[in-house]
Amino acid sequence: MRIRGLRTPATAFLAAGLLISGCSAGSSTADASMAALPRATPRELSPFYEQKLNWRECGVPGFECSTMKAPLDYAKPGGKEIKLAVSRKKATGPGKRLGSLLVNPGGPGGSAIGYLQSYAALGYPEKVRARYDMVAVDPRGVARSEPVTCLDGKRMDAYTQTDITPDDQGETTELVDSFKEFAKGCDKRSGQVLPHVSTVEAARDMDLLREVLGDEKLNYVGASYGTFLGATYAGLYPGRVGRLVLDGAMDPSLPARRMNRDQTAGFETAFQSFAKDCVGRADCPLGTTSEADAGKRLKSFFDDLDREPIPAGDPDGRELGEALATTGVIAAMYDEAAWPQLRTALAAATKDKDGAGLLELSDSYYEREGDGTYANLMFANAAVNCLDLPSAFASPAKVKKSLPDFEKASPVFGEGLAWASLNCAYWPVKATGEPHRIEADGAAPIVVVGTTRDPATPYRWAKSLADQLSSGKLLTYEGDGHTAYGRGSECIDSAINAYLLKGKAPADGKRCSQG
Repeated sequence: MRIRGLRTPATAFLAAGLLISGCSAGSSTADASMAALPRATPRELSPFYEQKLNWRECGVPGFECSTMKAPLDYAKPGGKEIKLAVSRKKATGPGKRLGSLLVNPGGPGGSAIGYLQSYAALGYPEKVRARYDMVAVDPRGVARSEPVTCLDGKRMDAYTQTDITPDDQGETTELVDSFKEFAKGCDKRSGQVLPHVSTVEAARDMDLLREVLGDEKLNYVGASYGTFLGATYAGLYPGRVGRLVLDGAMDPSLPARRMNRDQTAGFETAFQSFAKDCVGRADCPLGTTSEADAGKRLKSFFDDLDREPIPAGDPDGRELGEALATTGVIAAMYDEAAWPQLRTALAAATKDKDGAGLLELSDSYYEREGDGTYANLMFANAAVNCLDLPSAFASPAKVKKSLPDFEKASPVFGEGLAWASLNCAYWPVKATGEPHRIEADGAAPIVVVGTTRDPATPYRWAKSLADQLSSGKLLTYEGDGHTAYGRGSECIDSAINAYLLKGKAPADGKRCSQG
């Protein structure tokens, strides 16, 4: 189980490896606040800010694509460059064009261009698409923008199946070795870009794009990790903030250990909602007694798979063990629309010893293709996380010491998520970031959206970020799932649409109920 956080068109998947990789010292929030960059553009960066994009057709009707250049290292703008993929769909009209609206689905590692072309530029409200050019840039190291690569398909298969609840020293060594092999593969294949895929650098790239597109201010909708990217932009360039929507917010002030534990509790909250729905159904594969009993049954099922995996009908010979099954269940926690699929998959696995359904959920989470290859998502996810914050844990001994705390947060998922937080301990590049507050003094109103039972970005994070931002406006969705905009709440959608189209931010503290 390796955790990430991402908003996709049909389903929003998890966020722990991506949002999990923080400071190993304590659990308090940071006092330091992000400092804004100088208002004037440094002369050395002028060639990048003055570049012209060469737009071309890119094989998707209605969309244009281009390539933007940025410094690989902003501290050495005269050195090597990195090429970033950009795509747009022009405003359709009617109505006066409001500029560009950048979108990012999260991850880190999610393709913003993929999200734009498959959902945002087609599925966002028609009135929004009429007034904005819908734009996306794949962040450095992601998808089409010089992607980080780490392992081939077979090695990645082995990595995703490694036992994430080690019972003895041998299994602990095997898990540590898997983290080391992953990190070594990333360094070998992508060593040049690894030191330069931080969120701060990606935010600076967004400012380049804003200028190149001819926009005075940045208008932006970011989900999950995309909220951290957007908030970072606001912290660096508060005077260039236009209309920013941060949906499913992260809290940049948290060290990773605290962040990971909060996410663990978030997944437990989401599972309890699923279990409550499930046990009320006669065919619930986890029984019909109570949510607590359902949790015990699921944990027992995971324990059984740890001892003896079951067939999954996979042409490559993979069986369903504890690691893949846990990933499959967590994947379905991101969207209540996936609950029926999870019930079916759990029924087949527990009653018929058929792991195909849970394996399918796990593969969709890892973005594993039918030919056994993997997208770049999980590679970029680790690369960004391990650069943004120091490792949550420095050693297996530190993980073991924290197990009771994680298992208290989630009896079902706690042990596995604690061990998954060890991955950055063996990263080949030293972290450049630390926990910090983002205040963005002087920024225009920023809408921060939180969902009360969000599994990947707990609601308390949205409250914290809105409090940190000098102009933050908290919009609350009282419901399930990861993120809120475009997921069926007319109250949420109308509030965000009014903000994007008229610049009218919702009243701070506005709440929208489910249904």
